[in-house]
Amino acid sequence: MLSKSQARTFFLGGTVVSFGVFLWLTWTTIAKEVPKNTHSENLTEEVIRGKVLWEENNCMGCHTIMGEGAYYAPELTKVVERRGEGYIKAALMTTEPWSPRGRKMVAYGFSNAEADDLVVFFEWVGKVDLNGFPAKTEYETKKASNK
Repeated sequence: MLSKSQARTFFLGGTVVSFGVFLWLTWTTIAKEVPKNTHSENLTEEVIRGKVLWEENNCMGCHTIMGEGAYYAPELTKVVERRGEGYIKAALMTTEPWSPRGRKMVAYGFSNAEADDLVVFFEWVGKVDLNGFPAKTEYETKKASNK
């Protein structure tokens, strides 16, 4: 059994060591893993303008991206892969509100340049390494294995 001073020393030593490990893991994640997984070298002016449009129009109020946001409308992390650029641009540039699958989509009426910026932003997001998120459906998994 430890004496009171030994227990205090053990506790403080364990706390310091644990805190040091925590700081080291935080540093390696921020300095090494995040840039590697996000492909920050591919951040262009178009991607940044698309992100600004995403935020200014509160798209996250209905959609999710990388698992963050509302769950009213579809997840958009890999939307370019799923729907293609033409569909996305048509949805963004329409001036008429529409209701895909019963959910109302606001008619933003973006310009061609704004829609291009959002598509480039979605492409960049789709290339971020999210460790398999969003999960592929059973259909997509079978389709990929048949190629």
